[in-house]
Amino acid sequence: MLRTIEPQRSRPYRVPWRVDRGDPRHPLVVNGSEEPADFVRIFRSDGLSEHWGQVLPGEEVAVCLCAADVDALTMTLAWYRWRTDEEYCWRFVM
Repeated sequence: MLRTIEPQRSRPYRVPWRVDRGDPRHPLVVNGSEEPADFVRIFRSDGLSEHWGQVLPGEEVAVCLCAADVDALTMTLAWYRWRTDEEYCWRFVM
C-alpha cells in the first residue's frame, strides 16, 4: 500500500534518482525518494527514448545498453514531481 505523502514545497529539491552501475550494460535507475515520480521519460544521446510512466518509491527500472557505446552515452531523465506541475531533468553518464 502506498503511503500518502504531501510533497514538500521547500527548496532545494533533492534529485530522487540513483543509478546502480553494477552491470554497465544493464544499469538500474532507482527512485530513492519517498514520493512517486510522475510521467518519467529517459532520453539517450544516441537518439533513443523510453516513457516509463510513474515510478514509485524504491522502484527500479533497468536500462538496456547492449547495443550502445556506453563510454559516449549521456542519459537524461525527465519527470514531474508528484502532485505538482513542476518538471525536472537530470543527466547522468555511465
